[in-house]
Amino acid sequence: MLRFFAPLIAPLVGLLFVCALLWAVFMAPSAPAVHLASEEYHLPPRGIHYSFEGPLGKYDDRQLQRGFQVYKEVCSACHSMRLVAFRDLEEIGFSKPEVKAIAKNWQVETPSINPDTGEPATRKSLPSDFIPPVYANETAARAANNNALPPDMSLLAKAREGGPAYIASLVTGYEDVPPALKKEFPDFTVPPGLHFNPYFANLNIAMPPPLVSDGQVTYSDGTPATKAQMATDVSAFLMWAAEPKLENRHRTGLAVLAYLVIATLLAFGAYRSVWHGKKH
Repeated sequence: MLRFFAPLIAPLVGLLFVCALLWAVFMAPSAPAVHLASEEYHLPPRGIHYSFEGPLGKYDDRQLQRGFQVYKEVCSACHSMRLVAFRDLEEIGFSKPEVKAIAKNWQVETPSINPDTGEPATRKSLPSDFIPPVYANETAARAANNNALPPDMSLLAKAREGGPAYIASLVTGYEDVPPALKKEFPDFTVPPGLHFNPYFANLNIAMPPPLVSDGQVTYSDGTPATKAQMATDVSAFLMWAAEPKLENRHRTGLAVLAYLVIATLLAFGAYRSVWHGKKH
């Protein structure tokens, strides 16, 4: 008898396993969907037009210079740009003397030690230096920012989904928690040290509002420094910092397209010349 049922044991076990799997997939009760405030109230970046958009886009040097001014006077208090050298600023229209004067406003550490304080000695930056970091290390940065780490801004415009439009929306998007959100999600709170911003992924961001009022920066070219203008300018500058060769890439792409069009026409002409009058 055992010999008769032994060959059937393995198929029966497999059949039971398949039935259990099918029941788990189609019959088991599904877990209730979790409805989060961040899913409903998180906003996409605003639609902001930039001169460098599209295949023919170009940077506006005046805008980039204004954006650098916003970075220097507002953002550089917390955010570094360790991949940008001062001499790179010549690419956005600053002259060599202007770059030299800009660099002198930053101090860089030297390998030597100050004998009076025991701290690393410093010197004024040179055009060949990179923009020095704000904090000595990550520990110091977190200690100064409620355990939050301010990101380096060198590649920020390319590292964040939405690019410069996201940055411009974020820095001007601080607001009070909407009453509708409080009503729909009574348990939603803004923890101490955080700020409500619907353009941030989880709605609560550690960075305080960087642009607090119009006229926070006085532009040398006379452009009205509204919050929206400052946000657009600094985000354009950060896009240039992340992709300084964008215009070269556009020119190369157009040249390649023109080459391909001409090559295609020549190939078609050669085909017609070779096969003209010949029957297949």
